Amino acid sequence: MDVVAARDPERARRFAVEHGIPRVARDYADVVNDPEIDVIYNPLPMNLHEYWTIEALRAGKHVLCEKPFAANASEAERMVQVAAETGRVLVEAFHYRYHPLFERVLQIVQSGELGPIRHMEGVFKVAIKDRDDLRHRFDTAGGATMDLGCYPLHWMRQVAGTEPRVLSARAEQGAPNVDVVMQAELAFPGGITGHMATSMADHEKFHTLLRIEGQNGTLIVHNPLAPHNGHELVLQLRGEDHSEKVAGDSTYRHQLVAFVDAVRTGKRLPTMGADSIHNMRLIDAVYRAAGLPVRGVQR
Repeated sequence: MDVVAARDPERARRFAVEHGIPRVARDYADVVNDPEIDVIYNPLPMNLHEYWTIEALRAGKHVLCEKPFAANASEAERMVQVAAETGRVLVEAFHYRYHPLFERVLQIVQSGELGPIRHMEGVFKVAIKDRDDLRHRFDTAGGATMDLGCYPLHWMRQVAGTEPRVLSARAEQGAPNVDVVMQAELAFPGGITGHMATSMADHEKFHTLLRIEGQNGTLIVHNPLAPHNGHELVLQLRGEDHSEKVAGDSTYRHQLVAFVDAVRTGKRLPTMGADSIHNMRLIDAVYRAAGLPVRGVQR
């Protein structure tokens, strides 16, 4: 039995009609406590991820929680702890990670074709013009790094397989303490450097890119975020460019299939547990390096 709830009941009803959902709940509590519901998808504003994810886990539900996982690393740690205590599956919805394109990226890197990795660059830019949008508000844990930059930070962490230090970061603010633009310089173990650039400024066009530079060549991935909408993988080796596209379904479908498999079998997924905590720690560190406060309530 599918059920949906929203802050605005009328909006929930419209969504239910559009997507063929048979029931609209009065509020979020009714959803997480419904005995006929096994799985919760939490797409709420970032400041509500911790509370409602933990409520759902304690009600015996498995949870697919939208990125960024929480408002900060402390919240992420509590969420992961409750998932362990309850024995429920908790996965962060980094949908890109489940598409065959990113598996191909990792295959190339791990094959050694590029040689030792020296530098990576991750970019995600898209205009978010509505200043009332929760991503432009500090009280909802908004900011470009939270909503957009979390992706390139995650791409680079997944490729390196290690956790970086933040060397420096520079932000341009919109609302007080809310980054509209962020650039960060990273250092990974083994001498790998990284650069993250993100922006939700009004003038931006949709642009996502992952660039991986090795001793022997470079791998460029155009649109690693949503490859089902069009992408290109370019491998530059020995002065020649080799271009390919990787077949696959929607990233969201691949993610859902993986999540259901984890619920049924207990399989570990690459965007859960310690991975979610580490990504939030990195986001927190970027904000601190930029002179901005970490999102959420620190306790």
